[in-house]
Amino acid sequence: MTAYLPYIYLIIGFIILIISGDFIVRGGVALARKFNIPTFVIGLTVISFGTSAPELIVSINASLSGIPDIAIGNVVGSNIANIALVLGITAIILPLPVRKPSIIFDWAYMFSSIIIFYLLTFYDNTLNWYDASIFLILILVYVVISIRATKDKTEKKSENKDSVFIAIFFLFGSAVGLYFGSDLLVTNASILAKNFGVSDYIISVTVIAFGTSVPELATSVIAALKKQTDISIGNIIGSNIFNIFMILGVTGVISEIPIIDKVINSDVFWMLGIYILLLLSIITLKKGKKAIISKFNGAILLLSYGVYLFFLLK
Repeated sequence: MTAYLPYIYLIIGFIILIISGDFIVRGGVALARKFNIPTFVIGLTVISFGTSAPELIVSINASLSGIPDIAIGNVVGSNIANIALVLGITAIILPLPVRKPSIIFDWAYMFSSIIIFYLLTFYDNTLNWYDASIFLILILVYVVISIRATKDKTEKKSENKDSVFIAIFFLFGSAVGLYFGSDLLVTNASILAKNFGVSDYIISVTVIAFGTSVPELATSVIAALKKQTDISIGNIIGSNIFNIFMILGVTGVISEIPIIDKVINSDVFWMLGIYILLLLSIITLKKGKKAIISKFNGAILLLSYGVYLFFLLK
């Protein structure tokens, strides 16, 4: 029976994450309606922070435990999975309309985050406290700009009787669920993976990255099914920006992170390539057509994730 426990805990972790994903969507939408804030902004900030919490905790623990490969691999793998896997699956379920600000500003900020990461770590293969401080400033700038950009373009206010306390309860409950669900998933997935002799880095960019991306997957799929597509896209873009600037920022301030050559010479370019693929899936449309990530585009993104794993594991 003991041999099956990791599998049982793995399933329990998935269930907790799915329920938590529903809670965070409910809480985020309730807050958006209560304060007349566009759900896209809520997705970029509150929900992105909540679904990035597992990556933050995993990276900090890994860094403090002297396993920096997991700290950085978790973030890199999650960012690739968020776009290629999560957004791919979500678009296959329901084609996702894309707001103009996502193309002009948010995608550009997400793309720039990888360029900045590369430039700061290329020469010394290290993310030190100075680099990390720059990241924290940049995430603060991003949040402020995102909120101010929609200050005068709020959605039409509608009567909403939802309690703020109930919304906060949903968000708090989901954050707790995401933490414990991800912990169960990551811990037991790692146990199973190590039984097959897989290295720490491979575990981090595959099993752990997938595990910590499940909150984004659950949140985005549930939001898509509820037709809250602004949250689906905003959550993914925001999470990727938070992963680089906030998670590596906080982790790097606490403890210097050495960056292995594979990250600089390979995975960074995989991230950039998948980001460009996302942009192409949005802009290669007939003139006058509304920007949308179609089911076909979603399938291409999902295929790119399979290709990435093939070259990573071969």
